[in-house]
Amino acid sequence: MIIAVDGPAASGKGTIARALAAHYGLPHLDTGLLYRAVGIAVARAGGDPDSEVDALAACAFEDALLADPALRSEEAGPLASRVSRHHDVRAALFQRQRAFATQASGAVLDGRDIGTVIAPDADAKLFVTASVPVRARRRHDELLAKGEDVSLAVIEADLKARDERDTHRAEAPLKQAVDADLLDTSDLSIGAAVQRAIALVDARLKDRT
Repeated sequence: MIIAVDGPAASGKGTIARALAAHYGLPHLDTGLLYRAVGIAVARAGGDPDSEVDALAACAFEDALLADPALRSEEAGPLASRVSRHHDVRAALFQRQRAFATQASGAVLDGRDIGTVIAPDADAKLFVTASVPVRARRRHDELLAKGEDVSLAVIEADLKARDERDTHRAEAPLKQAVDADLLDTSDLSIGAAVQRAIALVDARLKDRT
């Protein structure tokens, strides 16, 4: 069984994907970490994330980088969004994601193009979203908890810019798959959002039996 969870930053898709993986006993991959790793690797090498050559070279990052706390920083998000626009970068990371999705045990993957590109054959697809102000507040609270003092206005502006890049890029833009269920978490608690997600997946699985 493959479950695809897509959506913009801070929509709750990662939390929901992890909860779904635990509920159904499936391995989970946050595909955004791969692009964050490339972005951070480019920055550390003194390269330009807007350069396809620099970004592609960074795709050879060591697996250990995926455990680096820097990938969860506010700096990493915009870098990931910038490197993800490059065709060769997406191609380089495609097989890695596809192999995870098609493993015998099944999988849950979250990202921005899982249901449309990585696993269009997924058994269940969710598109998780929320309003920009809600997403900005969530990210702001998360960063404050980590001791990072970032302006709420700056975060909101960054999210809008990332949404613009992600939805309008030529290669695998962020969009809801035609057969994905929409889950708006703007007015839902984490618990309620997870329960709604499970209900949507269960309904899809029932339709397939």
